[in-house]
Amino acid sequence: MTDLTPDVVIVGGGIAGGALATVLARNGLEVFVLEREIYYPDRVRGEWIAPWGVAEFKRLGLIDVLRQHGALSVERNVPYDENWLPEAAEQRALDFTKLPPDLPTPICIGHPTMCNAFEASAKAAGARALRGVKEVEVTGGVRPTVSFTLNNELLRLTPRLVIGADGRNSVLRKQLGFSIHSDEPHNLLGGMLVANVPAWPRHVQAIGTEDRLHYFVFPQGEDKVRLYACYDFADRRKFAGPDREVRLLQAFRLKCLPYSEAIVGGTPISPFHSYSNEDHWIDDPTLPGVVLIGDAAGHNDPIMGQGLAIAARDVRIVSDLLQSEKDWGHAEFAPYVEERRERMRRLRIAAGLATKIRVEFGEDAKQRRARVSDRMIERQLSPLPAAIIGPERLPPGAYTTETIEKLIAP
Repeated sequence: MTDLTPDVVIVGGGIAGGALATVLARNGLEVFVLEREIYYPDRVRGEWIAPWGVAEFKRLGLIDVLRQHGALSVERNVPYDENWLPEAAEQRALDFTKLPPDLPTPICIGHPTMCNAFEASAKAAGARALRGVKEVEVTGGVRPTVSFTLNNELLRLTPRLVIGADGRNSVLRKQLGFSIHSDEPHNLLGGMLVANVPAWPRHVQAIGTEDRLHYFVFPQGEDKVRLYACYDFADRRKFAGPDREVRLLQAFRLKCLPYSEAIVGGTPISPFHSYSNEDHWIDDPTLPGVVLIGDAAGHNDPIMGQGLAIAARDVRIVSDLLQSEKDWGHAEFAPYVEERRERMRRLRIAAGLATKIRVEFGEDAKQRRARVSDRMIERQLSPLPAAIIGPERLPPGAYTTETIEKLIAP
């Protein structure tokens, strides 16, 4: 058995883990990253970074890593929706270039691309990144331990701190008995990467609802788009079976979407998978010797696409604390715990409202969606801008029941 004593061991080499490893290694810490996957597969998860998340990556000094690997800036969100003709929807577009100066436009970049990019940047900074790691076991404490096997060799690390960044189904979180809360699943959400759609504008994203489908279209590099569909559990059979990729493409033959035929004529280049969308959260994602970040610490309902922004904020706060504190005791992470708890509470409220507006179907829901859109254009107070500018920029009153009832009232 090999026994080493690095400063930090990060369990999980995805976006949060790779980004944190890069920042810590650049600041002179000895970092190990343990990743289960041999290669990063294309999965249905974060590929859109909200403006407040892009600002976080910029503060971390990581935005160039993303841009060097093909990150695509998005300038407009067009709400192509059954409530309006395409021309009217375009008049309602959100122009991201007119956000406050400290908020960049959102960016789109593939999930496997980001994982590989941050692993490479972490290695370049001096971190040791190991793939194909198995049988990870962690114990917390003043001097935590991490044991695992790699190429049939048993290894043991005794770092000063273990960071859990191993995703929504975190093994580390389960091993250490963190208590995770969740609300009831709202709907199903799935996605697929599609090529051969050159007609789609490269700097435009679209989000809308028609009939019983809530959809998203995000541009990717070259002629690719990432499609997402959010639908009721009662409609799950529409997108099941061996021909589900074809069915998803056909579902995008929407009257409200002017580029629908171009999308339907595209070529799926990844499987279509769906999962239930709801919030998961941990009131305190820390234990002595252990800190959870990213999805391992709980994730927002993906209806708002906040996962990467949340991860970047986690990385920034935790890395700042590690650089400012010397003993890394459990109590030193209280600012992270408190900020994240309130951040996730606010985002839960915003996501719950987004689901009610976008993914409830029928005539009443259609009219409610139109009312809320009009009131948002008139700048009525709402928690929904949190998804763009960040939850802390809105006043506490934006998240009250009274505010939401006033926003959706007939």
